[in-house]
Amino acid sequence: MSFSQISSKLQSELKSNNPQIRFLLKKSPGLAFSTINEIAAEVGKKYGIKITLNFPERGKIEEYESYGTENIGFVFQRDPKSFPIPRDEIKSKASEMLQNPQIQDAYMYEGKEGVRVMESNYRLDILPSSLHIWGKVDDTIRNFCDWLLENCYEIKPGVDGAFNETNS
Repeated sequence: MSFSQISSKLQSELKSNNPQIRFLLKKSPGLAFSTINEIAAEVGKKYGIKITLNFPERGKIEEYESYGTENIGFVFQRDPKSFPIPRDEIKSKASEMLQNPQIQDAYMYEGKEGVRVMESNYRLDILPSSLHIWGKVDDTIRNFCDWLLENCYEIKPGVDGAFNETNS
């Protein structure tokens, strides 16, 4: 499964539950937040990925049309400390595919590695076990995340449930 396929399914599920979410938002934003993330978790289960949606700014949760298109976290596994490919390859691909990003090593402690890719309107935290997208996902970011899922997280397009649940 590619990032594009998973995020499309996520957006579809959230959109189909939009009336319920809007109702819950009026009653209790906290309950709406829980429901949104339950939906994300159910979508993620189909692919063996833990998906969460974040609303880092006050009022962001009320932007229904943006659900599943920004501020998304994917958790693939819990234990790996290093990437299956050289970290420099991830940084090189980010530089090639994204437009003038700032790229740096991140979370480099206790033998762990990570990469942070930033631009003025987004930040990607790329860790061996997770991918966190802070900001709106456009086609360029979507294509890079497709590449990450296939090459960094070894989730091949068209393969459902590629993640082994016993690792979670």
